[in-house]
Amino acid sequence: MPGSVQNAAPSTVMPWSLCTAFVRSQEYPVQENEYRNGESQRSVLATNSRKRWRLAKRLTPAELQALRDFYDARKGPEEPFYFYDVWETNPKFSYDPTGQATQGRYTVRFEGGWEQSARIGLIEVTLELVELA
Repeated sequence: MPGSVQNAAPSTVMPWSLCTAFVRSQEYPVQENEYRNGESQRSVLATNSRKRWRLAKRLTPAELQALRDFYDARKGPEEPFYFYDVWETNPKFSYDPTGQATQGRYTVRFEGGWEQSARIGLIEVTLELVELA
């Protein structure tokens, strides 16, 4: 049907060594109207939250290179992939490199571009993953 959008079809899984470097946040989309008298009116736009993961720890040079290679292979935010939230897997901190295990698995993509800054002895990367429906 013209105009239809295909669901994301991931073909790979983020490596285990990189999955443990991200922390999760959740947000519920809300429409909010604020009035001059200080009152506000809110309505929920979705019943499920949208999860995001951001890079939360410094990576070794080898991990940084692995992340950059994985990012480039996905063409940045263009291609979806599976990501395992290690706190939601069963048993905890388990991992399936094939992507067959569904417990704790999310279909995600990178959000935005690669941002990297370097200082003496330290390289920092700002990167975020966003859940796809």
